[in-house]
Amino acid sequence: MANAVSKKNSRFSYLSGIIAELRKVVWLSRQEATYLTALVLVVAVTVGAILGAIDWGFSQIVDKLFLGG
Repeated sequence: MANAVSKKNSRFSYLSGIIAELRKVVWLSRQEATYLTALVLVVAVTVGAILGAIDWGFSQIVDKLFLGG
């Protein structure tokens, strides 16, 4: 029975530790979150376009050299 009580206490101390840590977090403002989200989207689209162009270029090279296209 003592083991069950210690498990409950450890669960509650674990949860209270999580809550205590979350109270220490400095959350972003809405403006900062919006700016950073937009920045991530711009970078993702840019990198996707660059990688797409590189892929297209390599596929053209392969078509010309190996497939006689």
